[in-house]
Amino acid sequence: MEQTDVSTSILAAVGSGGIVGFMLGLLGGGGSILATPLILYVVGVTQPHIAIGTGALAVSLNAFTNFASHAIRGHVWWRCAAVFSALGVLGALGGSSLGKAMEGDRLIFLFGVLMIVVGVLMLKPKKAMAVECRPVDLRMCLATAAVALVAGAASGFFGIGGGFLIVPGLMLATGMPMINAIGTSLLSVGAFGLATALNYASSGLVDWWLAAEFIGGGIVGGVLGMLLATRLSAYKNILNRMFAALVLVVACYILSTNRAYWAGAQMIGMVDSAGKGVVVDCSTTTLKPCK
Repeated sequence: MEQTDVSTSILAAVGSGGIVGFMLGLLGGGGSILATPLILYVVGVTQPHIAIGTGALAVSLNAFTNFASHAIRGHVWWRCAAVFSALGVLGALGGSSLGKAMEGDRLIFLFGVLMIVVGVLMLKPKKAMAVECRPVDLRMCLATAAVALVAGAASGFFGIGGGFLIVPGLMLATGMPMINAIGTSLLSVGAFGLATALNYASSGLVDWWLAAEFIGGGIVGGVLGMLLATRLSAYKNILNRMFAALVLVVACYILSTNRAYWAGAQMIGMVDSAGKGVVVDCSTTTLKPCK
Protein backbone atom coordinates (compact mmCIF):
# COMPACT_ATOMS: atom_id res chain seq x y z
CA MET A 1 0.00 0.00 0.00
CA GLU A 2 2.78 2.40 0.96
CA GLN A 3 4.67 1.52 -2.22
CA THR A 4 1.58 2.31 -4.27
CA ASP A 5 1.22 5.70 -2.55
CA VAL A 6 4.86 6.54 -3.29
CA SER A 7 4.47 5.55 -6.95
CA THR A 8 1.31 7.64 -7.24
CA SER A 9 3.05 10.64 -5.69
CA ILE A 10 6.00 10.36 -8.09
CA LEU A 11 3.65 10.00 -11.05
CA ALA A 12 1.69 13.07 -9.94
CA ALA A 13 4.89 15.13 -9.57
CA VAL A 14 6.34 14.05 -12.92
CA GLY A 15 2.98 14.50 -14.65
CA SER A 16 2.48 17.97 -13.16
CA GLY A 17 5.96 19.00 -14.22
CA GLY A 18 5.18 17.62 -17.66
CA ILE A 19 2.08 19.81 -17.91
CA VAL A 20 4.03 22.96 -17.02
CA GLY A 21 6.87 22.07 -19.41
CA PHE A 22 4.42 21.21 -22.18
CA MET A 23 2.64 24.56 -21.82
CA LEU A 24 5.96 26.42 -21.84
CA GLY A 25 7.14 24.56 -24.93
CA LEU A 26 3.82 24.95 -26.74
CA LEU A 27 3.09 28.58 -25.91
CA GLY A 28 6.56 29.94 -25.15
CA GLY A 29 5.64 31.13 -21.65
CA GLY A 30 2.98 31.42 -18.99
CA GLY A 31 2.90 27.77 -17.97
CA SER A 32 4.95 28.37 -14.83
CA ILE A 33 2.00 30.06 -13.12
CA LEU A 34 0.40 26.60 -12.87
CA ALA A 35 3.36 25.14 -10.94
CA THR A 36 2.20 26.08 -7.43
CA PRO A 37 -1.46 25.04 -7.92
CA LEU A 38 -0.37 21.70 -9.40
CA ILE A 39 2.02 21.02 -6.51
CA LEU A 40 -0.73 21.86 -4.02
CA TYR A 41 -3.80 20.23 -5.52
CA VAL A 42 -2.45 17.43 -7.74
CA VAL A 43 0.78 16.35 -6.04
CA GLY A 44 -0.88 16.90 -2.66
CA VAL A 45 1.64 19.08 -0.82
CA THR A 46 -0.27 20.48 2.15
CA GLN A 47 1.97 23.41 3.07
CA PRO A 48 1.59 26.40 0.70
CA HIS A 49 5.08 27.72 1.44
CA ILE A 50 6.71 24.42 0.44
CA ALA A 51 4.66 24.41 -2.77
CA ILE A 52 5.79 27.97 -3.58
CA GLY A 53 9.46 27.35 -2.72
CA THR A 54 9.59 24.12 -4.71
CA GLY A 55 7.68 25.64 -7.63
CA ALA A 56 10.07 28.61 -7.73
CA LEU A 57 13.02 26.24 -8.18
CA ALA A 58 11.27 24.50 -11.08
CA VAL A 59 10.39 27.86 -12.66
CA SER A 60 14.02 28.94 -12.36
CA LEU A 61 15.50 25.92 -14.14
CA ASN A 62 12.86 26.05 -16.88
CA ALA A 63 13.69 29.71 -17.48
CA PHE A 64 17.45 29.10 -17.64
CA THR A 65 16.86 26.32 -20.19
CA ASN A 66 14.79 28.61 -22.42
CA PHE A 67 17.28 31.45 -21.88
CA ALA A 68 20.09 29.33 -23.32
CA SER A 69 18.05 28.80 -26.48
CA HIS A 70 17.46 32.55 -26.92
CA ALA A 71 21.10 33.39 -26.13
CA ILE A 72 22.32 31.05 -28.87
CA ARG A 73 20.04 32.87 -31.33
CA GLY A 74 21.39 36.28 -30.29
CA HIS A 75 18.17 37.55 -28.74
CA VAL A 76 19.73 38.72 -25.45
CA TRP A 77 20.86 42.23 -24.57
CA TRP A 78 23.51 41.13 -22.11
CA ARG A 79 24.20 44.35 -20.21
CA CYS A 80 20.51 45.00 -19.65
CA ALA A 81 19.98 41.36 -18.66
CA ALA A 82 22.80 41.44 -16.10
CA VAL A 83 21.82 44.78 -14.52
CA PHE A 84 18.10 43.98 -14.50
CA SER A 85 18.71 40.55 -12.94
CA ALA A 86 21.08 41.87 -10.26
CA LEU A 87 18.65 44.58 -9.14
CA GLY A 88 15.63 42.32 -9.41
CA VAL A 89 17.22 39.66 -7.21
CA LEU A 90 17.21 42.20 -4.37
CA GLY A 91 13.48 42.66 -4.91
CA ALA A 92 12.96 38.88 -5.12
CA LEU A 93 14.74 38.32 -1.80
CA GLY A 94 12.60 41.01 -0.16
CA GLY A 95 9.39 39.73 -1.75
CA SER A 96 10.06 36.10 -0.85
CA SER A 97 10.89 37.06 2.74
CA LEU A 98 7.55 38.85 2.96
CA GLY A 99 5.82 35.83 1.43
CA LYS A 100 7.40 33.47 3.95
CA ALA A 101 6.21 35.68 6.80
CA MET A 102 2.60 35.68 5.56
CA GLU A 103 0.18 32.93 6.55
CA GLY A 104 0.07 30.26 3.86
CA ASP A 105 -3.69 30.27 3.20
CA ARG A 106 -3.75 34.03 2.79
CA LEU A 107 -0.78 33.89 0.41
CA ILE A 108 -2.49 31.26 -1.75
CA PHE A 109 -5.69 33.32 -1.79
CA LEU A 110 -3.71 36.30 -3.10
CA PHE A 111 -2.07 33.94 -5.62
CA GLY A 112 -5.56 33.10 -6.89
CA VAL A 113 -6.32 36.81 -7.30
CA LEU A 114 -3.08 37.21 -9.27
CA MET A 115 -4.10 34.33 -11.54
CA ILE A 116 -7.39 36.10 -12.28
CA VAL A 117 -5.46 39.22 -13.32
CA VAL A 118 -3.04 37.21 -15.49
CA GLY A 119 -5.87 35.25 -17.12
CA VAL A 120 -7.81 38.42 -17.98
CA LEU A 121 -4.69 40.06 -19.41
CA MET A 122 -4.04 36.99 -21.57
CA LEU A 123 -7.59 37.12 -22.95
CA LYS A 124 -7.23 40.74 -24.02
CA PRO A 125 -6.18 41.19 -27.67
CA LYS A 126 -2.48 41.97 -27.84
CA LYS A 127 -1.62 45.29 -29.46
CA ALA A 128 1.81 45.91 -30.91
CA MET A 129 3.80 48.17 -28.59
CA ALA A 130 5.48 51.04 -30.38
CA VAL A 131 8.99 51.23 -28.98
CA GLU A 132 12.08 53.11 -30.00
CA CYS A 133 15.64 52.67 -28.79
CA ARG A 134 16.50 55.11 -26.04
CA PRO A 135 19.90 56.49 -25.07
CA VAL A 136 21.51 55.01 -21.98
CA ASP A 137 21.06 57.96 -19.61
CA LEU A 138 20.07 58.50 -15.98
CA ARG A 139 16.36 58.46 -16.75
CA MET A 140 16.55 55.10 -18.53
CA CYS A 141 18.69 53.60 -15.75
CA LEU A 142 16.28 54.75 -13.04
CA ALA A 143 13.27 53.43 -14.97
CA THR A 144 14.96 50.07 -15.52
CA ALA A 145 15.94 49.84 -11.85
CA ALA A 146 12.38 50.58 -10.71
CA VAL A 147 10.88 47.96 -13.03
CA ALA A 148 13.48 45.40 -11.94
CA LEU A 149 12.79 45.92 -8.23
CA VAL A 150 9.00 45.76 -8.64
CA ALA A 151 9.10 42.70 -10.91
CA GLY A 152 11.59 40.95 -8.64
CA ALA A 153 9.49 41.65 -5.55
CA ALA A 154 6.32 40.30 -7.20
CA SER A 155 8.19 37.25 -8.47
CA GLY A 156 9.62 36.50 -5.04
CA PHE A 157 6.37 37.13 -3.17
CA PHE A 158 4.31 34.73 -5.30
CA GLY A 159 7.08 32.36 -6.41
CA ILE A 160 6.33 32.94 -10.10
CA GLY A 161 8.43 33.79 -13.13
CA GLY A 162 7.00 37.28 -13.59
CA GLY A 163 7.61 37.38 -17.33
CA PHE A 164 4.25 39.11 -17.88
CA LEU A 165 5.68 42.06 -15.92
CA ILE A 166 9.30 41.91 -17.05
CA VAL A 167 8.81 41.81 -20.83
CA PRO A 168 6.63 44.94 -21.20
CA GLY A 169 8.69 46.64 -18.49
CA LEU A 170 11.91 46.10 -20.40
CA MET A 171 10.34 47.30 -23.63
CA LEU A 172 9.03 50.50 -22.04
CA ALA A 173 12.18 51.24 -20.03
CA THR A 174 14.80 50.51 -22.70
CA GLY A 175 12.93 50.50 -26.01
CA MET A 176 14.19 47.01 -26.94
CA PRO A 177 12.17 44.95 -29.47
CA MET A 178 9.78 42.25 -28.23
CA ILE A 179 11.97 39.27 -29.18
CA ASN A 180 14.94 40.77 -27.33
CA ALA A 181 12.78 41.58 -24.32
CA ILE A 182 11.62 37.96 -24.15
CA GLY A 183 15.14 36.57 -24.43
CA THR A 184 16.57 39.10 -21.98
CA SER A 185 13.75 38.57 -19.47
CA LEU A 186 14.45 34.84 -19.15
CA LEU A 187 17.75 35.43 -17.34
CA SER A 188 15.85 37.58 -14.84
CA VAL A 189 13.06 35.00 -14.47
CA GLY A 190 15.65 32.33 -13.74
CA ALA A 191 17.58 34.52 -11.30
CA PHE A 192 14.43 35.65 -9.45
CA GLY A 193 13.19 32.07 -9.16
CA LEU A 194 16.55 30.82 -7.91
CA ALA A 195 16.80 33.63 -5.33
CA THR A 196 13.27 32.84 -4.14
CA ALA A 197 13.95 29.10 -3.95
CA LEU A 198 17.18 29.59 -2.01
CA ASN A 199 15.46 31.97 0.41
CA TYR A 200 12.72 29.41 1.01
CA ALA A 201 15.30 26.60 1.24
CA SER A 202 17.09 28.49 4.01
CA SER A 203 13.91 27.97 6.07
CA GLY A 204 13.53 24.31 5.03
CA LEU A 205 10.65 25.12 2.67
CA VAL A 206 11.85 23.34 -0.49
CA ASP A 207 11.18 19.67 -1.20
CA TRP A 208 14.27 18.76 -3.25
CA TRP A 209 13.11 15.30 -4.36
CA LEU A 210 9.77 16.69 -5.49
CA ALA A 211 11.58 19.48 -7.33
CA ALA A 212 13.76 16.92 -9.16
CA GLU A 213 10.70 14.87 -10.18
CA PHE A 214 8.81 17.99 -11.26
CA ILE A 215 11.74 19.31 -13.29
CA GLY A 216 12.31 15.91 -14.91
CA GLY A 217 8.71 15.83 -16.08
CA GLY A 218 9.04 19.43 -17.25
CA ILE A 219 11.98 18.58 -19.52
CA VAL A 220 10.04 15.81 -21.26
CA GLY A 221 6.89 17.94 -21.49
CA GLY A 222 8.87 20.88 -22.85
CA VAL A 223 10.31 18.80 -25.69
CA LEU A 224 6.86 17.48 -26.63
CA GLY A 225 5.42 21.00 -26.46
CA MET A 226 8.10 22.44 -28.74
CA LEU A 227 7.58 19.64 -31.27
CA LEU A 228 3.85 20.28 -31.32
CA ALA A 229 4.26 24.07 -31.39
CA THR A 230 5.53 24.07 -34.98
CA ARG A 231 2.50 22.12 -36.16
CA LEU A 232 0.03 24.31 -34.27
CA SER A 233 1.71 27.67 -34.86
CA ALA A 234 -1.25 28.86 -36.94
CA TYR A 235 -3.53 28.33 -33.94
CA LYS A 236 -1.35 30.04 -31.33
CA ASN A 237 -3.90 32.78 -30.55
CA ILE A 238 -6.58 30.16 -29.94
CA LEU A 239 -4.20 28.12 -27.78
CA ASN A 240 -3.32 31.21 -25.74
CA ARG A 241 -7.00 31.91 -25.12
CA MET A 242 -7.63 28.31 -24.12
CA PHE A 243 -4.70 28.50 -21.70
CA ALA A 244 -6.03 31.79 -20.30
CA ALA A 245 -9.38 30.10 -19.70
CA LEU A 246 -7.58 27.27 -17.89
CA VAL A 247 -5.74 29.79 -15.69
CA LEU A 248 -9.08 31.44 -14.81
CA VAL A 249 -10.67 28.08 -13.94
CA VAL A 250 -7.74 27.17 -11.68
CA ALA A 251 -7.89 30.64 -10.09
CA CYS A 252 -11.60 30.23 -9.33
CA TYR A 253 -10.87 26.84 -7.75
CA ILE A 254 -8.14 28.36 -5.56
CA LEU A 255 -10.39 31.21 -4.46
CA SER A 256 -13.33 28.92 -3.71
CA THR A 257 -11.09 26.51 -1.79
CA ASN A 258 -9.72 29.31 0.38
CA ARG A 259 -12.97 31.28 0.63
CA ALA A 260 -13.97 29.80 3.99
CA TYR A 261 -10.64 30.73 5.56
CA TRP A 262 -10.71 34.24 4.11
CA ALA A 263 -14.29 34.87 5.22
CA GLY A 264 -13.41 33.62 8.68
CA ALA A 265 -10.32 35.80 8.88
CA GLN A 266 -12.42 38.86 8.14
CA MET A 267 -14.59 38.09 11.18
CA ILE A 268 -11.76 38.12 13.69
CA GLY A 269 -12.42 40.75 16.31
CA MET A 270 -16.17 40.90 15.71
CA VAL A 271 -18.43 41.33 18.71
CA ASP A 272 -21.69 39.46 19.17
CA SER A 273 -25.00 41.07 20.07
CA ALA A 274 -24.39 40.48 23.79
CA GLY A 275 -21.18 42.48 23.64
CA LYS A 276 -18.94 39.44 24.03
CA GLY A 277 -15.94 38.91 21.80
CA VAL A 278 -15.95 36.03 19.36
CA VAL A 279 -13.23 33.88 17.91
CA VAL A 280 -13.15 32.11 14.59
CA ASP A 281 -12.70 28.40 14.10
CA CYS A 282 -11.14 28.59 10.63
CA SER A 283 -11.51 24.87 10.02
CA THR A 284 -15.30 25.18 10.09
CA THR A 285 -15.71 28.94 9.65
CA THR A 286 -17.96 29.14 12.72
CA LEU A 287 -18.00 31.74 15.45
CA LYS A 288 -17.50 30.77 19.06
CA PRO A 289 -17.87 33.03 22.09
CA CYS A 290 -14.59 33.92 23.78
CA LYS A 291 -14.28 32.32 27.19
